[in-house]
Amino acid sequence: MIIDEHTMQQPDQPPPIFFVSDGTGITAETLGSSLLTQFDEGHFAESTLPFINTAAKAREALATVEAAGRESGTRPIVFSTTVNDDARTVLREGNVLFLDLFDAFLGQLETALSKPSSHRVGRAHGIADADAYQSRIEAMNYALAHDDGLATRGYEQAQVIVVAPSRCGKTPVSIYMAMQFGVFAANYPLTDDDETDTRGLPQALEPYRDKLYGLWVEPHQLRVIRDSRRRGSRYASIDQVSAELGAAQRLYNRFSVPWADSTHKSIEELATLIMQQKNLRHAIF
Repeated sequence: MIIDEHTMQQPDQPPPIFFVSDGTGITAETLGSSLLTQFDEGHFAESTLPFINTAAKAREALATVEAAGRESGTRPIVFSTTVNDDARTVLREGNVLFLDLFDAFLGQLETALSKPSSHRVGRAHGIADADAYQSRIEAMNYALAHDDGLATRGYEQAQVIVVAPSRCGKTPVSIYMAMQFGVFAANYPLTDDDETDTRGLPQALEPYRDKLYGLWVEPHQLRVIRDSRRRGSRYASIDQVSAELGAAQRLYNRFSVPWADSTHKSIEELATLIMQQKNLRHAIF
């Protein structure tokens, strides 16, 4: 059937989006948001409704969703990872576009694996593996204790040490790797005090060259980031920013430190890149 794009409904505003789950909602948010990035609708009004694991809770959630639809004059879209059959039945009967993210794949997996799925609630982000969960907690504690060069003792435990001038993204990417994947990630700031152009690697990093990974940001972007914290300061000046970034890049090149331009990369992209280049995915999974 050929659809004339001029006959398709063009609402004044995008419909409200709901991520519904019998657990935390993280899986529904991740998958749903990834799909929504393919549409240039601008800002979606998104809400997460976690722990919807009974028919009664599903009816309450549906009332909230349908009220939002009436207010906006559009049909709400529901991304669901709820595995409770009674809750799913309720949600399907509402005046919503119900997209069951598990339904799309579980049936095919059950056939391929010749066994039924468990339909257990919260498996994706629960504590299914106590050892793996504890490892993530320990990695988080390590990343926080070794943030921004606060503690350089214990670097022998690090799986990666992220280095860069201030405000290039060291802390968020280190914490993300720890939280999501249990990576023991430290990070160390490259500053004027290190005099990297004349002395080489900072002394604290010298024994751990093989663990280093550098970040770099376009000078004008870094100037904007720094200026939002210390407006009009030397720290945020384009001359200071350019000097620090130039010294960092020369250090990376001189000591063969792998590095990435983080200007237009998300935390998730940077973490994936670092873990791939440092062969950490194999070590973890």
